[in-house]
Amino acid sequence: VQLQASGGGLSQAGGSLRLSCAASGRTFSTYVMGWFRQAPGKEREFVAGISWSGGITYYSDSVKGRFTISRDNAKNTVYLQMNSLKPEDTAVYYCAAKYGTVVAGTAPQYNFWGQGTQVTVSS
Repeated sequence: VQLQASGGGLSQAGGSLRLSCAASGRTFSTYVMGWFRQAPGKEREFVAGISWSGGITYYSDSVKGRFTISRDNAKNTVYLQMNSLKPEDTAVYYCAAKYGTVVAGTAPQYNFWGQGTQVTVSS
């Protein structure tokens, strides 16, 4: 599967952005999807994950209550709604897909990656 992330940009603290990740292929609905981010000089970290049906979601503690992951299998797209943005949310955001049913929280467990989209939050 090929993944194309979009929707990044510049926001002030407290603002909102919505990321999208469009997937190619007819088997999108069989993949667990995740969002990760990587800030300069830091390791890539898990942000959110969602099961193939959308019924199970999982968030890192740093974004819980502010970010929402969702998917539309008919459109082969996964979303990340980001509210109450903070300067520490500044990073390149990546979408990823993995085989299986477990909503995993570590990068090595994901099989496919998009190219990343920059999110910058100013104070």
